[in-house]
Amino acid sequence: MRFLYLFLFLNFFNCYNIERNCTDFKTGEFHSEVIINNEIFKSEFVRTKNLQIERYNNKIDSSQLRWINDCEVVFKTINPKNLAEKKDIHLKILTTTDSSYTFEYSYVGETKKQKGIAYRTN
Repeated sequence: MRFLYLFLFLNFFNCYNIERNCTDFKTGEFHSEVIINNEIFKSEFVRTKNLQIERYNNKIDSSQLRWINDCEVVFKTINPKNLAEKKDIHLKILTTTDSSYTFEYSYVGETKKQKGIAYRTN
């Protein structure tokens, strides 16, 4: 009898699929929210196939994009103004909905990751 319960339990969780339609978010206009040390950071950005232009705190940053696969991309700042901006950023889309995606990101080669959510605005 325990085997039957175990089988039903495992079968139920194996049917659950996380939605990841990453290609829907490769281009477009978005705004994002990231929480760091209990503080919310918001930005707006436009993404084309190879470029992202982001507005944060009345500053504009542009990055070249290199897609690793449909759900992972590396950002390289076009005109870095300091050492931190020279570091590439790796972003991975974790889940998607029809109008948003949850992501994690970190500097390339670093293990500490931050999470956030981006919403389509167009």
